Amino acid sequence: MAQLWGGRFTKETDQLVYNFNASISFDRRFYAQDIRGSIAHVMMLARQGILTEEEKEKIIEGLEGILRDVESGKLEITEQYEDIHSFVEATLIDRIGEPGKKLHTGRSRNDQVALDMKLYTRDEVHQLDQLVRELLQTILTIMEENVDTYMPGFTHLQKAQPVTLAHHMGAYFEMFRRDHERLLLIYGRMATCPLGSGALAGTTYPLDREYTASLLGFEGPTRNSMDGVSDRDYLLELLSALSIMMMHLSRFSEEIIIWNSNEYQFVEIDDAYSTGSSIMPQKKNPDIAELVRGKTGRVYGALQALLVAMKGIPLAYNKDMQEDKEWAFDAIDTAKGCLALFTGMLATMRFKKERMEESAKHGFTNATDAADYLVNHGVPFRDAHGIVGQLVLLCIEKEIALDNLPLEEYQKISPAFGEDIYDAISMETCVNKRVTAGAPGRTAMEEEIAECKKYLAQ
Repeated sequence: MAQLWGGRFTKETDQLVYNFNASISFDRRFYAQDIRGSIAHVMMLARQGILTEEEKEKIIEGLEGILRDVESGKLEITEQYEDIHSFVEATLIDRIGEPGKKLHTGRSRNDQVALDMKLYTRDEVHQLDQLVRELLQTILTIMEENVDTYMPGFTHLQKAQPVTLAHHMGAYFEMFRRDHERLLLIYGRMATCPLGSGALAGTTYPLDREYTASLLGFEGPTRNSMDGVSDRDYLLELLSALSIMMMHLSRFSEEIIIWNSNEYQFVEIDDAYSTGSSIMPQKKNPDIAELVRGKTGRVYGALQALLVAMKGIPLAYNKDMQEDKEWAFDAIDTAKGCLALFTGMLATMRFKKERMEESAKHGFTNATDAADYLVNHGVPFRDAHGIVGQLVLLCIEKEIALDNLPLEEYQKISPAFGEDIYDAISMETCVNKRVTAGAPGRTAMEEEIAECKKYLAQ
């Protein structure tokens, strides 16, 4: 058992206790961040005269060699070490001898792991940012291509009023735009460097924390050493943001699952993103959408677990905080995988435009516009509402849309109807006369698409 401590103890740690305590099985993914932080720490120690230039060069050369060998597969991170910090330091000492023993001068594993976690999370947020951007671009492309693709808009899962596919997709663009903005805010919140906080009370060595922070891309050091080693707010914020984003992905997935059903047939999912049945040859299942919907609860669980773990911890560092890693890793991995696969599924999906428009017509989504037509011809709205209700009942009996009902049938119920009723209730008219900001009309949508393009170009 390779440990960085032991002088205080008179016998070996029980193997079960050691295994329970160890984190190498999951924090090994920190190796690059741990080495990056160690190199910055050593550069600062030499600048402050705590290490000689020769010692600095030997240590950095040794750390860079470890990094190369791990990444090439030449060096394996094994579970004989308690954690990634033990692995790096012990391997360094094995390779360069005495200078390696000075690597840990002026720091604790408490501020070291706080740094590693923050560096790792910053790197992951950058990758998440790129994946959300790709999803936003895919949605925007669909919007641009479907300004005139008419479909039913829904409330209560009932067909309500006609919209366009561009307008429907635009709603998801706004959701994921907010998700993207939340990631940017969280990245900004991780602008301070905890290294130099020590175990909790700083150190007596003359460290230059500003210099270390600048080497690692931070704006400056954390302002309180106790907070520096015990802060996990940024992880809670990230898990919260990922939970909201997964909720948006799940809602979108639910719609795709519905649209893919035999009853709707609004979309055709590409073969690469669907599967068949082992017994029913006709089946083409929306598995990716269903898995995204299912994995959303997994991310929710990580957020809840970390909130519970943190709620009773007194200052400063406590071992409970080691639990943050597996939950955060799993939630980040899950969100990244879902984003990448969902974007691929959406980009290759075929929309059945004629089917969508027919569904809008036969769902009487233009009934409100028929009532507005009567109001514009002098009929009180409440009377108009009742008249159109009678027309809808008639169409249901005849199994036709309002668009296909003969004019004489309209006029039997109300003489206010004229031949221009068909133009007034056409999908194109119903949609394009809605020109207020945020509405589905062509003018409003073109303005919104231009704004979306501007956002992604920033």
